[in-house]
Amino acid sequence: MTNDVRAVTEAEFEDWQRALSTGFLRKPVAEPEHLEARRRHVEGRLLGAFDGSRCVATYRSFAQELTAVGGTPVPANAVSNVTVTPTHRRRGLLTRMMDRDLARAKERGDVVATLIAAEYPIYGRYGFGPATWTTQWTVEVPRAGLDPRWSGPGDGGRIDLVDGEDVRKLGPELHERVRRAQPGAVSRSELWWQLSTGAVRFGPNWTEPFYAVHRSASGEVEGLVSYKADDNWRHKQPHNTADVDWLIAATPAAERALWHYLCSIDWITQVKSGWRGPDDLLPLLLPDPRAARVTDQADWLWVRILDVVRALEARTYATTGSLVLEVVDGAGLARGRYLLDASPDGASCTVTGRSADLVLDAAELATLWLGDESASRLAALGRVRQEREGALRTADALLRGSKRPWCPDVF
Repeated sequence: MTNDVRAVTEAEFEDWQRALSTGFLRKPVAEPEHLEARRRHVEGRLLGAFDGSRCVATYRSFAQELTAVGGTPVPANAVSNVTVTPTHRRRGLLTRMMDRDLARAKERGDVVATLIAAEYPIYGRYGFGPATWTTQWTVEVPRAGLDPRWSGPGDGGRIDLVDGEDVRKLGPELHERVRRAQPGAVSRSELWWQLSTGAVRFGPNWTEPFYAVHRSASGEVEGLVSYKADDNWRHKQPHNTADVDWLIAATPAAERALWHYLCSIDWITQVKSGWRGPDDLLPLLLPDPRAARVTDQADWLWVRILDVVRALEARTYATTGSLVLEVVDGAGLARGRYLLDASPDGASCTVTGRSADLVLDAAELATLWLGDESASRLAALGRVRQEREGALRTADALLRGSKRPWCPDVF
């Protein structure tokens, strides 16, 4: 039987949700109140593959903005909730859903598509490339060298504990400031803030975190952190861990103060940073950086270029140069030969008939676009081909950014 791929109707949502939970090895049947919360609040475009009346594959996409190098936000098609039921693997269901969704995203005018890959090998064949990486640190507080008697910033700023309602009021504006300065950051919807503060709950496992806000001496909100703590005592001595859900800061002073605050909480002997940028300041904010050890590092945000011209014109460039890029794309969405003329004053990108300087797949272009990877490294791996001597040096000078991209969010 041919499986039907189609948009999910309201009547099919419960079955789509069951297939989603099955694919992620979660409890397949949701409690009625949690199912109803998902029905009311799930954002975006839902696709499903159906074997008869039963949903056997799931896919969702929704509108997003992604910050390019230099701070310009570009419209993105965010992909999430991708599953195929184990009984229906290797039948091309994901390919059919992906092809349909990406084609419509390009028609809508989205510049890129984005996703967080649960498994590395899947998405390269659809033109996605890993564009940001992320790192987790664990700080051994007694070794950090910080003053254990610290009671707040010494620059006139202050840190206050707040509740979820405060975070929903203060967080969105702060996040907009932060994400426009951070290549790789994505927009957060109102639902994101509701879910992260418990105002909307999709499951039974919600634990209320602590929230702390940093205000400058002038009273401006410059940082927010959400964290939890365990209760671990051994031989009547505390060995508790503060586990950071997320931390955003608009200034280095706010970032320093929030980390110092977390490391100064009574009974906390260990701080887990949560997912941070790979060049995060955290270790170097400590008198002894070795107190922060890397406990995890992985690829994070994957990007798929849909509109090469707009993508390359949206970002900034630190130097002046020209490149002719031949983009290979099996799906045809980004295929072509493009002339990039770039300088610190701006860039233009046009379709051209000139000979290519570099030949690369759409996935490699996506990996280079946010500035974290080197064309020379990709060429050494056989993933970029140089057609003109010196083109790799030009590409590295043009495309690499001074600040590593980072996406603070999972979606």
